[in-house]
Amino acid sequence: MKVLKFGGTSVGSPENMRAVMKIITDGEQKIVVLSAMSGTTNALVDIAGLLWKKNRETASVSIGQLEATYKKVVKELFENEENVKKGLKVIRSSFNTIKSFTSGRFSHVGENTIVAQGELMSTQLFTLLMLENGHDAKLLPALDFMRIDEEKAADSHYIRENAERVLKEVGAAQYYVTQGFICRNAKDEIDNLQRGGSDYTASLIGAALDVDEIQIWTDIDGFHNNDPRFVENTQKIEQLSFYEAAELAYFGAKILHPQTVFPARVHDIPVRLKNTLNPSDSGTLITSESTGTGIKAVAAKDGITAIKIRSDRMLMAYGFLKSVFRVFEKYKTPIDMISTSEVAVSLTIDNTDHLKRIKHDLDEFGTVEVDENMTIICIVGNIIAEERGFASKVFHALDGIPIRMISYGGSRYNISVLVPHSHKEITLRALSENLLNNGN
Repeated sequence: MKVLKFGGTSVGSPENMRAVMKIITDGEQKIVVLSAMSGTTNALVDIAGLLWKKNRETASVSIGQLEATYKKVVKELFENEENVKKGLKVIRSSFNTIKSFTSGRFSHVGENTIVAQGELMSTQLFTLLMLENGHDAKLLPALDFMRIDEEKAADSHYIRENAERVLKEVGAAQYYVTQGFICRNAKDEIDNLQRGGSDYTASLIGAALDVDEIQIWTDIDGFHNNDPRFVENTQKIEQLSFYEAAELAYFGAKILHPQTVFPARVHDIPVRLKNTLNPSDSGTLITSESTGTGIKAVAAKDGITAIKIRSDRMLMAYGFLKSVFRVFEKYKTPIDMISTSEVAVSLTIDNTDHLKRIKHDLDEFGTVEVDENMTIICIVGNIIAEERGFASKVFHALDGIPIRMISYGGSRYNISVLVPHSHKEITLRALSENLLNNGN
């Protein structure tokens, strides 16, 4: 069995849904993980935002507009009049749920329930489409087995036990359809795995059921060696190791959710990235093996804030870094990069929700400098195979570019540099011209 995930664009229209149906119906048993139709999650988040502000009239107008869009989709999607009625019933149920939150007190439970309707509708409509076309398909309700714990981490043990249970309860089928992104939390409330979480859902299901392969289908052929939005003539990467893919995903490669790789790596399940617009292409294969040498790709992560703490107390002292890290732990703010000297430590964060409080707490250690609007550029390759000269090639390629921080040695698969966001594009192009397009 395989797990295949299709994103919002892939199911963003009746035509695209039919294309996905054609891709998956090859007679091989599989679980299909679907996102909400493109644009739906943003619309539902906006509606929830209006309800938080108690702007119920505007929210009701937005709900009506989205419902009208879905009614049109249903009428275009099905040929059988009976299935049109069934599809409209699905839409009516979800929008009645959404409308139920337009009066009374609003809460995070309401917000998560509203946002979940996108995946609930897309999967029910797609399953109905499969059945209309004579395919042996059954709906696998993600809310019956997907769960996060009190720390909002995936509850892998619960998912494994209950995914197997739900499969048995649903009964045998050639094709199972389930929701990405949505789940329940430790309180049994509807919750989610955050943006891009459908990839993570597919990986968690694949790991829970020990499938043969996890496929992530998007609108691009796979990982490219640079960002095609800013750099011309990028090339697809045929194969990456789990570690290389994880570095690229975490540091900005939007094609894959950063957490997707971990469950697959633990259970040694290959992950393949495929293109719904070009299904015959082999895509990018991610496995435990690292092939080739040298620099394979670069990725950029925006919205970074650099914090530098300079303190004479750090010299010849122990426990200083522990005290600094405790501040970030207090505010549940992860650190991306870190660099130290005898009397200073520099680090980066991408969550600035508690920046003022963090700076206030850090002020007691010494002088604190904050630089916002920075970008991390991550250069990934098989450094193990080519350790000698790797760093010098990177520094030579970036000659003349203002580098705020460097992180090298923490991973055997990447070197990361921090640059002002204004220098992001020139940095990506310089790496492409000097490293990726000349055989490095």
